[in-house]
Amino acid sequence: MADGSLDLKAFLLATPFFGGLSSASFDLLVSMLVERRFDAGTTIVAEGEPGRSMYVVHSGRLAVNKLLDAGRILRIGSLEPGDFFGEMTLIEMQNRSATVVAETTTTLYELTAQNLYRCYKADIHAYVIIMQNINRELCRRLRRADDRTAKLPTLPAER
Repeated sequence: MADGSLDLKAFLLATPFFGGLSSASFDLLVSMLVERRFDAGTTIVAEGEPGRSMYVVHSGRLAVNKLLDAGRILRIGSLEPGDFFGEMTLIEMQNRSATVVAETTTTLYELTAQNLYRCYKADIHAYVIIMQNINRELCRRLRRADDRTAKLPTLPAER
């Protein structure tokens, strides 16, 4: 195996998405990933479009934006190596909830819904661990959102 492959495996093993997998399960999932490269300024996913895959950030920095009333854009987060995004569409089969734009040259690893289903059929235990990892990350994001909301100025109580 090439040194680059070993480096990639070590990187992926250190991300929350792949935590707790057996070696064979990890290898199965890694074999399903497709490398995608994007230039700075490229929209990776757009809010409202159908989603059929998720991404693990290998390199680069990305902005996560929400569209507000009157076409205004609100930056709600950023993504860096080790983060993942797009997983919500794999769970709820809804359109993308935000727009993600590459701020720098970016390398991502894509896992499609079809390949995740192949994982489910081939290794149900790995699938359950992946779903737990996704749910843990979604819970962390919800807690951060709760903390940000709690810091907003309070409005007077309605009467």
